[in-house]
Amino acid sequence: MSIHNIPPRPPGMPESKPEPEPKPVGSAYRRPDGTLELRMHAEARGGVVGSALFILKPDDPRYASVLEHLGHPPSGGYAPVKPFPWGMF
Repeated sequence: MSIHNIPPRPPGMPESKPEPEPKPVGSAYRRPDGTLELRMHAEARGGVVGSALFILKPDDPRYASVLEHLGHPPSGGYAPVKPFPWGMF
């Protein structure tokens, strides 16, 4: 059966629930000069904890994609950092 031949939802069948929003893994601040400060935090099984600070200047090759991922916070503004797609950062 192809995706174009999917039968209609049976009467009374509940709608599928949307995926929950991923929890932020940090926060970002956009300095007045455009530089991004990303404060990241992660925890894993076994008590493993990690924190990192990334500084991205506007001439960094990753800058545009990270800014897009953050939703273009205004100069002097903050934004939550959602998990990055694998290989993006």
